[in-house]
Amino acid sequence: MKANPNLYIISSVAGGGKSTIISALLAEYPDFYFSISCTTREPRPGDEEGKTYYFLSVPEFKKRIVDGEFYEWAEVHGNYYGTPKGPILAAIREHRVALLDLDVQGAKSVKKLRPESVTIFIEPPSREIWIERLIRRGTDSKTSVERRIENGIKELDEAPSFDYVVVNDRLEDAIEDVKSILFRKES
Repeated sequence: MKANPNLYIISSVAGGGKSTIISALLAEYPDFYFSISCTTREPRPGDEEGKTYYFLSVPEFKKRIVDGEFYEWAEVHGNYYGTPKGPILAAIREHRVALLDLDVQGAKSVKKLRPESVTIFIEPPSREIWIERLIRRGTDSKTSVERRIENGIKELDEAPSFDYVVVNDRLEDAIEDVKSILFRKES
């Protein structure tokens, strides 16, 4: 069975499980293309050029904005982040599935430019469980967790605007649900 070649945008709240789901899909389907974002932030330990991000200078990033090379971009905490068009278009021309890991705003921006793209929102089973998971993972400061919760509540309100909503109550089931979207029968 072959996945439908298309552009799939996967979004969630912080701690919603989208990165884990995407990693599982890429491990099972290495021919899928995963969009790597560009950023002006400094590389962190473990970051790899062309694997975690493409690291650009601010002038180079701004030039690419002017040249229309991004589907979407944003300035976050003094750094720029953007989704480059070229590699995604190449993957689609090659009839590959292209996966994008974007926040809600980024997903809306790309959907506006590529209305045929499929948007999938990974939703926690409840707000209480999501907040508990976010706190329990212990990767963020208290201030960061509070900011993520505040932003996440707004993002959860946007879930109905997505083409599909997958509830991540049990990870294995959520992965299967996303796969059923990617491999759905075209009508």
